[in-house]
Amino acid sequence: MAFVRVCGLSELEEGTPKRVEIDSTPVSVVRTEGEVFAINDICSHANVSLSEGEVEDCTIECWLHGSSFDLRTGKPSGLPATRPVPVYPVKIEGDDVLVSVSQES
Repeated sequence: MAFVRVCGLSELEEGTPKRVEIDSTPVSVVRTEGEVFAINDICSHANVSLSEGEVEDCTIECWLHGSSFDLRTGKPSGLPATRPVPVYPVKIEGDDVLVSVSQES
């Protein structure tokens, strides 16, 4: 599993998604509730960037239609989305946030 540095921990604002790209894969990195999560940045219902949505209680909401996805599992918690989005392993080393898109959780 290859981890790639995506940003510094100090660059992540609590509850504000940060969009990054790893090997052409769009990823939304989110710091919330004392943890850092990485989730595919594209809503499974529509081709919309999740990093433009709101974060609340370990979920990220698609701004277009209001579906929310669990940052831990990628599962939708509300319609219209019915399919999960991939989530990725995250490691913190010092101030570095590392994500691996070679293995989905």
